[in-house]
Amino acid sequence: MEENMWIIELESALLDDCNVNDIYGICQGKALPEALRPDVWQVCLDVRHKSDQMSLFNEIYDLPFQSQLREDCQRHVDRMGNDEEDKVSVVSDLESIITFYCKNRNLQYEPDNGWIELLLPLFALKLNRSDTFNLFESIRDTYIPKGCRPKGNVFHVFRLLLLYHDPELCTLLDTKKITPDLYSLTWFQSLFASCSSLSVIIAMWDLYFQNADPFMVFFLALIILINGREQILEMRSSSKEEIIKFLGLMPCALEFDDVPDFCSLAQYYALKTPTSFKTDYLKALYGKQNDTPRSQEEANKVSQALCLPVSVYELVENSATEFPVPDAVRFFLVDCRPAEQYNAGHLSTAFHLDCNLMLQEPVAFATAVQGLLTAQRQAIEANSNAGGEHLCFMGSGRVEEDQYTHMVVASFLQKNTHYVSLLTGGYASIHDYFGDHMADCLEDHNVRKCLVCQQHNVQQTKSAPLKTSTPSSTDLFSKFSAAMKSKSAEVKGKLLDIIVNPSANGGATASGSNGVQSAPVQERHVSAKERNGKRYRNVAPVFSIDDENEDAFDGAGERDDPPLTGDGKEIVNLNQYFKTADITNAFKCQEVHMSGYMYDSHLIITPGQLVVLRELGRGQAQIMVRRPLASIVKITAKKRHRDLITFKYGFPDGDGLLITDMDRFLIPNAAEVTQLISKLIMKVLDNAK
Repeated sequence: MEENMWIIELESALLDDCNVNDIYGICQGKALPEALRPDVWQVCLDVRHKSDQMSLFNEIYDLPFQSQLREDCQRHVDRMGNDEEDKVSVVSDLESIITFYCKNRNLQYEPDNGWIELLLPLFALKLNRSDTFNLFESIRDTYIPKGCRPKGNVFHVFRLLLLYHDPELCTLLDTKKITPDLYSLTWFQSLFASCSSLSVIIAMWDLYFQNADPFMVFFLALIILINGREQILEMRSSSKEEIIKFLGLMPCALEFDDVPDFCSLAQYYALKTPTSFKTDYLKALYGKQNDTPRSQEEANKVSQALCLPVSVYELVENSATEFPVPDAVRFFLVDCRPAEQYNAGHLSTAFHLDCNLMLQEPVAFATAVQGLLTAQRQAIEANSNAGGEHLCFMGSGRVEEDQYTHMVVASFLQKNTHYVSLLTGGYASIHDYFGDHMADCLEDHNVRKCLVCQQHNVQQTKSAPLKTSTPSSTDLFSKFSAAMKSKSAEVKGKLLDIIVNPSANGGATASGSNGVQSAPVQERHVSAKERNGKRYRNVAPVFSIDDENEDAFDGAGERDDPPLTGDGKEIVNLNQYFKTADITNAFKCQEVHMSGYMYDSHLIITPGQLVVLRELGRGQAQIMVRRPLASIVKITAKKRHRDLITFKYGFPDGDGLLITDMDRFLIPNAAEVTQLISKLIMKVLDNAK
């Protein structure tokens, strides 16, 4: 009797006007009695007192896709094995509900969009057609993510979640070009109803609706992959199609008794995930299903994200929490800004890892990383506010510097480091978050040296033209910029002439084959529409080797990172390729992408071409690109990172250059490489004359 007291309590609550919180407090994850399930689901989905919407249906079945819908309803019901009389009734109700839903929401039905699979379990409740429609509509609006279509935003978000918890598994699937939509589309469309038995779905939805967490489907999908990770990793040599088929069928193995543990694990992983994952994506992924994406810009932002983002609010609040919930997220903040910026203001809980070390002093960087991991371990053992398993990396919030922060983050991801995230907005967001209280909240904050303060001062000066003239505000910014550049020049001043052409003023010059210096060449980046441009006829070729300012490279014109395999890219055997007769030189390097990823590569020089080979392992490489030497118009090097070389391709455009594309590499002994390539370019240009 005592064991069933909760059922009596539940019956009593349902007679009153209870809500989902009351239901969860009483049931606490227990399997629902069949007789009470319809009422419980209606309460949890907030449709118990909803009006009869189906009464508005005119019973006219005249949609353009009506015959297709009817056939699909019949096919799905035939699989259920019901009596003939039941089949007719279910098919009729299915078609009616979906037809009215399409008309009411101005939507189009598409085969295999998950609607029928989502509806069928609801018929097990034996409710009338109107109540079934209300449940279906509420589930779609509350629990089915928007954009559940191939390459939809929801699957970019799921990939970030997988990368956070299991980077090795995520990397394997990325390498195989297996995106989440290829195997999990039906999972998200139907809350697993398309690939699990009815008893499993009913038990799962009992818990799902009690938890009232729309993101639970992400964590259920994550658990399916993590539980099968060993089998997936063993399929490294299998074909892409075989792996996709295996992944798609994994939920079919779930049994009724597995459901409680399955859902408990999902809740555990949700607890181990930054709350920003939900707060940042809630509006973009959930809400009324009108099948219109929130914005293409938002979708692109997620698809291009390097790792899981963390909001400044969560980071600061997390650091201030004295007694966190066991197993909850605890951040270890890694400040990747250059030393001079860190010393001008930082959070007291931050560990400093200068991103410049990665390129300037690789050995020192490796030592610093070991120090970071040691400090993290000690902070966790001491139960410090600064200690946590979850690494949150922070840049400056300035695009020109954060590309190096991205390189650092990418290096941790490539080592399959778990729980890697990036602070949205960088240090600038922390600075703005504290506002007037920053002096109390930031360590060693120096208004004169803090870049964010300087930027605010410049903006305030520009917004007050009556008090200060525009030239003086520009002069202030120029002086500050010059001071930063001179500091960089002091460190690397003696190396500036390795790549830069001799010049009286040290500026970038363009010179022809006769060595006569001319005025600096202005360059602009070609738009996507102009990418097919060719070198102008009867115009003297322009080529120079220059210094590149820290803010000179913004990624404009850089080719998109090609896939590792397929898409017509040529795969070669490295040993055999190096034996090719026309190879002049070959240099081992790392190709640097704007995302921060660095790929082990080889720079191949032939008499007329520059060829980039990306290593694939097992002695194989992929030919990423072949560039005519004559198309190289500039070779630039970072002032701070002399081995970070950018090759710019294009042609003269009046008095300037039109940059059509560019590649960037980290090359040991870059001076030797650029000197050789520059000689070959000049030779090619001389021969062309």
